[in-house]
Amino acid sequence: MTFEIGLVLAILTVSLVLFVSEKIRMDLTALLVMGALVVTQLISPEQAVAGFSNPAVIAVWAMFILSDGLTRTGIANVIGRTVLGVAGRQELRMIIVIMITAGSLSAFMNNIGVAALLLPVVIEIGRRTRIPASRLLMPLAYGSLLGGLTTMIGTPPNLLITGALEQAGEVSFGLFDFTPIGISALIAGTLFIALTSRYLLPRAKPEEATQKRSQRNLRTQYGLHSRAFEMRVPEDSILVGKTLGQSRIGGAAGLIVIAIEHNGKTELMPSRQTIIKGGQKLVVQGRLDRFREFQRWSELVIEREAPVLQGLMTGQVKLVEVVVKENSPLVAELLHHSEFRKTYGANVLAIRRGDLVRRVNLAYVPLKPGDTLLLQASPDTVEELQRSHEFSDFRELDEKDLSQIYRLQERIFVVRVPRESQLAGDTLMRSRLGDAFDFRLLALFREGELRIMPEPNQSLRSGDLLLIQGREEDLDVLRGLQELKIERGGHADFQVFESDRLSLLEATLDPRSTLAGQPISEVNFRDKYGLELVAVWRKGEAIRSNLDQLVLESGDAFLIIGPREKLSVLEKDPEFLILTPVTQRTIDTARAPVAGGIMVTVILSVLVGWLPIYIAAVIGATLMVLTRCLTMEEAYRAIDWRAIFLIAGMLPLGTAMQQSGAAQLIAQQTMSFLGPLGPWWVIGGLYLVTAAGTMIIPTAALVVLMSPIVLSASADLGVAPQTAMMAVAMAASASFTSPISHPANILVMGPGGYRFADYIRLGLPLTIVIFITVMLLLPFMWPLVPLT
Repeated sequence: MTFEIGLVLAILTVSLVLFVSEKIRMDLTALLVMGALVVTQLISPEQAVAGFSNPAVIAVWAMFILSDGLTRTGIANVIGRTVLGVAGRQELRMIIVIMITAGSLSAFMNNIGVAALLLPVVIEIGRRTRIPASRLLMPLAYGSLLGGLTTMIGTPPNLLITGALEQAGEVSFGLFDFTPIGISALIAGTLFIALTSRYLLPRAKPEEATQKRSQRNLRTQYGLHSRAFEMRVPEDSILVGKTLGQSRIGGAAGLIVIAIEHNGKTELMPSRQTIIKGGQKLVVQGRLDRFREFQRWSELVIEREAPVLQGLMTGQVKLVEVVVKENSPLVAELLHHSEFRKTYGANVLAIRRGDLVRRVNLAYVPLKPGDTLLLQASPDTVEELQRSHEFSDFRELDEKDLSQIYRLQERIFVVRVPRESQLAGDTLMRSRLGDAFDFRLLALFREGELRIMPEPNQSLRSGDLLLIQGREEDLDVLRGLQELKIERGGHADFQVFESDRLSLLEATLDPRSTLAGQPISEVNFRDKYGLELVAVWRKGEAIRSNLDQLVLESGDAFLIIGPREKLSVLEKDPEFLILTPVTQRTIDTARAPVAGGIMVTVILSVLVGWLPIYIAAVIGATLMVLTRCLTMEEAYRAIDWRAIFLIAGMLPLGTAMQQSGAAQLIAQQTMSFLGPLGPWWVIGGLYLVTAAGTMIIPTAALVVLMSPIVLSASADLGVAPQTAMMAVAMAASASFTSPISHPANILVMGPGGYRFADYIRLGLPLTIVIFITVMLLLPFMWPLVPLT
């Protein structure tokens, strides 16, 4: 093994680790690989950026636009609804129709787009036919994947395989060269799923299969029936005159105010600026038991005569300023006090940004490079922080600085836990007071002993004195929450839910959504849309608590409540895919014939050999915009730029593997193991390696890595590379064994209520069926004799 081969294999190994761990975004990993190859001089700068002008990459992004043009003009929707409308009511027939419809559309459209397009249609048909979504959505996803096998433009791996053959100087594949084996795989996969789905797919309860996504049953499915109750505001309450935002009912108590009833009038989804009045009835969603626990904290009593704690505190700990470095993982992150304390062993007392000093609501401040943090920490912790690479410019402060710059004395007070208090045994962490009211426990005085910086999970005792950083007026708000009278036994709360003005909507993230990876608190449904996200369905379970801290993931289904007119606005937001539309969305199909004609022209121009696929696709995409089938902004949005950068960034690694000899080395190792058994064993082994790789590596990147290995192995065997390349293309596109194998699998995970094991239970035997089908047909369709 040469030094260059070792270097290429090291870069390959690191990239695979990053892909699997997802510590870094996949597209960013690909760009790092591209940069590493140039820095190590394994390839030239020109070769590094050649991926962006690669014909296969150009064809991929152009096909994204063509596919979106067919969707926006309604031609795909009309075809899908028409075909599915005649599917009948029998489950077996329904599965066959869904998979054949999805597969047929995916032959010429992006398979993720097809799955997203048909998802709400299939859910609605399942509701009308009393077939649970869990029985139909996985077949939809798998049908769209199998359909991509049938043409060269059906899926990016097919385009990449074709491009790799062309660059190697071999006879490349035509538009329909994939069709015989692809259609056979589609039929075999459809029949297998139709016949075995009753045994391999999860079953819903009978009541869930009837009207699973009606308004009432959505509440039942997400477990909201037990979480709605009413509260009355006393006429003399401390909260009277404050806004809902100031009352901390939402952020602190974890409740969602659905409506306010007063003097015979009902205000739905009130804003944070709504003024609280005496006598109002609040209809809220949340956990009553947790709210009662929260109310107990109003028992805390402010102690005016306890200066000793403040005097002793600074003698045992250090108060230091540190500056957040540019490379710190804290940059752009929200400051969660409990997490910061757990990670760094210090309390953040204030944030200084230039001349602006913030001492409250620190949990809502995204940190920036250069921010100065005021920390309370032990001397040992300060030394550890100085050795880290995340902070700089350490400076210990004296009392003068603390008073003049930070004015901490205005934000530090002492409270006492009363005798025989119900708070005994509770902790500040469990109460969520820290993040809710921005309270930080700096010290605890118990039975004559001072404890500096006690752990957040420190249990309290009656008589404890607590040194708190926060605002005294927030304790008044806490007492105001305790004054709220909980009314039980009424049904007005459910009448509000079932009114014509208020409705529930189930949605999931669009496959191209930019919201994946963002906390729900940053999406800010209430202020941005006038709506409230009340529950998330993830991996077969409903999540209803601490939603603000939850990070949205692809595949989540979530329940949103709000006035119908505002829900209809959300339905038009391209970030979301609506599963239970509130309004009947109409699509203007006037330009459907134009879009269909453009797509047919693209196919014919390639079929007769007039234009190469990437030029035909670019011209077709351009015509889609010129004929106003979609706007240029919509065209840009249609492109999955993450996939484009992933492919373009990984293509140079394939070049480096060929030039360094790494591909030949891997091929030789494969030959030494399987070669003596014959060429079909080698091809079968390459298929299985590729199929296994789809579980952890993006399919496009996997094809880029496998192509040079397959070409080298074919040359060593003296057989046609087209045979092995066809096998690898089929294996890469047939990604069934896990939800992360393909975005279409993730898309149906939340709406179908699937768990990871469900994909293995059906996907693994399906992978075996497709493997057998492909390997049986390859000798007849693509013999081993080299083509000329």
